[in-house]
Amino acid sequence: MQQLLSAMQSVIAAFFGVQSENKRRSDFKQHSPLSIIIIAVILFTLFVAAIYGVVTWVLNT
Repeated sequence: MQQLLSAMQSVIAAFFGVQSENKRRSDFKQHSPLSIIIIAVILFTLFVAAIYGVVTWVLNT
């Protein structure tokens, strides 16, 4: 569970562009690239769905 939260934290930091180079290197040593990619795709999909939902809600009001 701790590794999953650590990987999610790393992906979120990378989304916002605040991930340091040292942290990025250590993340790829601790986590497999496949798990990072899967988490990134899921979080990106949720982000796009949230934006779509908010835009749809605003346009309908």
